[in-house]
Amino acid sequence: MAKVITIFSTKGGVGKSLIAVNLAVTLGKEGQKICAIDLDTQVVGDMARMFGISPQKCVADLMNFLKKQPQLTRKTDFVIKTNFTGVDFLAGVLKPQQSGYLYPDKLLEVLNLFDKDYDYIIVDAGKSFSDIFLAALNLANLILLVVTPDVLSIYQTKWALDTLQFLHFPLSMIKLVLNRAESTASISWQEIRVSLPVDIIEKVPSEGKLVNQAVNQGVPMVIDSPRSKIALAVTRLAHTLVEDKGLFIERRNLDQIKVKELTQERSGQFWVGQGLQESVIEPDVAEDRDEILILKRRIHTRLIEGMNIKRLDLKVFSDHRKTKDLRDKAELTVSNLLVEEAGSFIPSQEIRQKLIKEILDEALGLGALEDLLADPDITDIMVNNKNEIFVERFGKIEITSKKFISNEQVRTIIERIIAPIGRRIDESVPMVDARLADGSRVNAIISPLSLTGPTLTIRKFRKERYKAADLVNLGALTQEMTDFIKACVFCRKNMIVSGGTGSGKTTVLNALSEYIPDDERIVTLEDAAELKLNQQHWVRLESRPPNIEGKGAITIRDLFRNTLRMRPDRIIVGECRGTESLDMLQAMNTGHDGSMTTIHANSTFDVLSRLDSMILMSGIELPVRVIREMIASAVDIIIHTARLSDGSRKVTAISEISGMKDELHINLNDVFVFKQSGVDAKGKVIGYFTPTGYLPSFLDEIRIRGVQISEDIFKPTHP
Repeated sequence: MAKVITIFSTKGGVGKSLIAVNLAVTLGKEGQKICAIDLDTQVVGDMARMFGISPQKCVADLMNFLKKQPQLTRKTDFVIKTNFTGVDFLAGVLKPQQSGYLYPDKLLEVLNLFDKDYDYIIVDAGKSFSDIFLAALNLANLILLVVTPDVLSIYQTKWALDTLQFLHFPLSMIKLVLNRAESTASISWQEIRVSLPVDIIEKVPSEGKLVNQAVNQGVPMVIDSPRSKIALAVTRLAHTLVEDKGLFIERRNLDQIKVKELTQERSGQFWVGQGLQESVIEPDVAEDRDEILILKRRIHTRLIEGMNIKRLDLKVFSDHRKTKDLRDKAELTVSNLLVEEAGSFIPSQEIRQKLIKEILDEALGLGALEDLLADPDITDIMVNNKNEIFVERFGKIEITSKKFISNEQVRTIIERIIAPIGRRIDESVPMVDARLADGSRVNAIISPLSLTGPTLTIRKFRKERYKAADLVNLGALTQEMTDFIKACVFCRKNMIVSGGTGSGKTTVLNALSEYIPDDERIVTLEDAAELKLNQQHWVRLESRPPNIEGKGAITIRDLFRNTLRMRPDRIIVGECRGTESLDMLQAMNTGHDGSMTTIHANSTFDVLSRLDSMILMSGIELPVRVIREMIASAVDIIIHTARLSDGSRKVTAISEISGMKDELHINLNDVFVFKQSGVDAKGKVIGYFTPTGYLPSFLDEIRIRGVQISEDIFKPTHP
């Protein structure tokens, strides 16, 4: 019985067919009888061109013939002899239109015809998880997965391995062939070995010129350049396969119906590209569920092939305009395919639109998260695991009815988000920060750190920019507080906006920037760009995380030091959370007044403790007295924000730092506060804003600068 070696990849252009052809010829040279079968239905004819032959019949013809004459006697009518000793060739299809005539349940019958005639049957299975692809894997004694040392190939390979494990393919029957192993600036094979749970059976170097020469001549590399590095690597691979009998397992011969049931159970009953989408079907077509899901799968496959989506540079998804153009084009394609494939099968226009949207969301978007991202009332999306997706709406957190099919699907969405920016997430790097094309901030964390499954948090980027007047209308603060804040900004007071997560710190910081004069040069520093300023003379800087190798990080502190050389009038740091706090205070103390930042803290008083801690974290050993004197001389105003129990966000305190009380204590005085008096029957917070009666120490400075502000706004009020 012949040993079946199935070769596939998850990414086009990795050299899968090249390795299959050269391996077949090398085994033939070693005295083995080889039948090479090309079942790649997406890129038709590559193997034949590399062999330098033009087949006239194919597997699709053979399967059709077997339907009519089960007792086939002339197998040689379908198999073509190559120009290389011991190697015969059988094409899967001669043109893409024949793909529909490859029947998975007939593939075993085809292989059985040649079992006794060959020592090895080498199958190029392609890269799409189609029925015929699964059938080829089911009948394999050994699976060779071709991978290249680049981020996208590794991500897709991890997804494929996860999927094969779910379908009960043992990892012991899968080996990696690392092609282009010596490419410049590639990921090391050691790193790939750590990232992927299967062994690398051979490392094939890169020799582009020799490969192109051999392909153009229709002569395999091992014949055209037998002493080349590639030829030697393929020869080693052939020797390993011949000598190590333990590599091969008994054929699985899985029931195709069972395989389809497993894939349907896992993926909402249809495969879609690299991700799996939960299907949304109306009750009135429930009885046609299977037909609709099969239809969706067929259309999706044709969409991927027709638009060559899998070969797109993933960075295109970071460009909103390009993404929209691509989606518009894909929508037209899917609409036409739906008419062509379904006809009047789906009478409801509403269901047609849902089908189109589902296919597009999974092929080009983020699947089940798309609707949540499109909802303007949602500010945060929190995926705890496949079964729990929470959102924050109007300041309140609520669970949604949406679910993922599996934790693997959550992982797929995470990888799709981070792939365009060259980031990775795996067991060695289980946390990642990223940003969507619209500016939304993303954090993801997976096992072993997350015990409940892959976790994804998205802070949506608000397109609208709130001005101070908008915040007054929303009840976040009063007009008197706004007038005071405006005077502070105009008088170049150094300000910190504090608060908890989601309390509105960045929104308030944006509102403060409204009062910065247009003739001043502003430099903003952020980890994730969220600030939206209207001034023309505005330079935006963003930190950079480390690359895949853990190098190349640019921190806020690094940016800060460079900013001081850029002649800024004001420096705005999106958030101080570490050692950059010391640099910020030093800048505020050395001529960069009017600077602003935000800090996570529970109160204005807590800001002082946080600054103490962060400065000590910088590694500079300073006495606490010196640190607090630095804070007292650098910071003028602290504005504290909070999200209350009813979900509303308010400025709960505006405080002034006015020097030191004594050697260790900073003089902090509240100017305005929000006082909560209760909660009504609907859970809405009842309270009022009031001045404390404290007059700011710089009130005379405000007047000298020509800002008209009445002392009456500082007199305590009562509701």
